Amino acid sequence: MQSFKSILTSVSPQWWFGLIASAVSITAAFIRAFESVETKRKRAELKKRKELRGLAERISIYGRTVHQQFPTGDVVVSERDLAEQLRRRPEAVATALNLLLNEQKVRRAPLTGYWKLNS
Repeated sequence: MQSFKSILTSVSPQWWFGLIASAVSITAAFIRAFESVETKRKRAELKKRKELRGLAERISIYGRTVHQQFPTGDVVVSERDLAEQLRRRPEAVATALNLLLNEQKVRRAPLTGYWKLNS
């Protein structure tokens, strides 16, 4: 018992920190590697929903910024142009715009693929 205590006290705190960090990392890797398919699906769905919410927020901020620069008139954007501006796929931008449409933060413009952003 005494020799075990002497071994524990002889190890420097940096090594203990490294050992604990490694153990936590290995445990996290094992948990992710052996989780169920249902859990992986839920995590992927949650991640996608968070990314979509973030993209919708970026679109909303973009609309407010453009409206501040040009306060007279509506901010009308194309899905394709907005996708290029935000560096996202047009399908993802369209989905985020539909999410904003449900929240009444955007309206469809008369032209297909164009949207009016409410400021």
